[in-house]
Amino acid sequence: MQKGGKKVPGIIIAGLRGGSGKTIISLGITAAWKEKGLKVSPFKKGPDYIDAGWLSKAAGRPCYNLDTFLCNPPIVKQSYQENSKYCDIAVVEGNRGLYDGIDMDGSTSTAELAKLLNLPVLLVLDCTKSTRTMAALLMGCMKFDPEIKICGVILNRIAGSRHEGKVRANIEKYCNIPVFGAVPKLKSKDFPERHMGLVTSEEHAFSDQAIKATLKVARDNIDLDELYKTVTGEYYSTEPETIIQINSSEVKPVEPEPVTIGIIRDSAFQFYYPDNIDALKKLGADIVFISPLTEESIPDVHAIYMGGGFPETHAPQLAGNTVFRKKLRKLSQNGLPIYAECGGLIFLGQSILLNDREYPMSGILPIKFGLSKRPQGHGYTKVEVVNENPFFKMGETLKGHEFRYSSILDIDYQDHEMAFKMERGKGILDKKDGFFQNNTFGTYTHIHALGSPSWAPSLVKKARAFKAAQA
Repeated sequence: MQKGGKKVPGIIIAGLRGGSGKTIISLGITAAWKEKGLKVSPFKKGPDYIDAGWLSKAAGRPCYNLDTFLCNPPIVKQSYQENSKYCDIAVVEGNRGLYDGIDMDGSTSTAELAKLLNLPVLLVLDCTKSTRTMAALLMGCMKFDPEIKICGVILNRIAGSRHEGKVRANIEKYCNIPVFGAVPKLKSKDFPERHMGLVTSEEHAFSDQAIKATLKVARDNIDLDELYKTVTGEYYSTEPETIIQINSSEVKPVEPEPVTIGIIRDSAFQFYYPDNIDALKKLGADIVFISPLTEESIPDVHAIYMGGGFPETHAPQLAGNTVFRKKLRKLSQNGLPIYAECGGLIFLGQSILLNDREYPMSGILPIKFGLSKRPQGHGYTKVEVVNENPFFKMGETLKGHEFRYSSILDIDYQDHEMAFKMERGKGILDKKDGFFQNNTFGTYTHIHALGSPSWAPSLVKKARAFKAAQA
């Protein structure tokens, strides 16, 4: 989408609550439209890595996150514009219920995102053991905020044709909203769930078959052509849209000296926002991907970025790769800049205890981890930088999120080694986060590069300094 060009049509797929089935329907619609030869640009509302990974696989292109808590609304809009240009249609999967947010105004809700992007909403209705009530719920959503353009609904978890007929009749009578499809109750084998939602596409042994299963669901039960016609016709504004340009420190002119940043990515560590990797590339960093599950050697890099994931489900393999763990610890001791989030923080630690068995990790930071049955940190975070550290300036405020089941069993630290004071969220311990030693930094707070524009320049700057010191 060029400046002054037509806006790429798009749709937001939302539900009345989390767990309503919108992810599988979003995947199916995305995959089905792709099968028809359309270029589909996928997006996920909120700080979600797992759904975004599946949407990326379904669309065959990166899925970008849109989050008005982590990033200012103009930046969110710019991200949508930039990452949907040259595509035929955009599919945005919402999160939680349509109007759910962190405050009474719903400022971070899927509904507010729909208004920000001027997109219609396709509402997924979980019709389990309900008929006429679905029309009442839909009517409530329509009237709660008249600015929200609900273009139609998908009936989900339908028990049979008789059930479908009753729900359709009531929606048509009371709501005058089109029903684009009715999806029966599905078996869970195609999408096993775990404590953080759907299993990641990287870990699913049959991810391609799973996407094909959702495609078949959409093709068999949803009027895809009519839905596409509605989105690209009635709700597709042909008015030229001016592209927003945000001045950000992440897009400074590239310095001439190239650096290589290693990103730890495999089925154990795969929680990365595409925007974070893009931000590093825009600053001139060459990216290489490294796997502690399958590789013993670490290539010549000038910094390492370790994202989150599920190291606990891969603990035996990680612990068994003694050579890699020792090399990483040696690089840390030599001053290599290392930035780690959540699962990456665990791998920096001494060990993780699972089912009474202790698995050694890299041994860089003096922390021993366990795993709890309930979330130990869950939701958005806001931190103040209160101590001098390798990556952030004193007094800086950062927004992020945390979602972890790991717990701290033992830690040896001094107050000045914790960079963050938590204004919102739990952090590592006692409302503190951002544990660092030397140039190694580990935190439970995931940040988004567009919302924390100092992060990428800082990591690249540290990489250049390390490279210069080695020359």
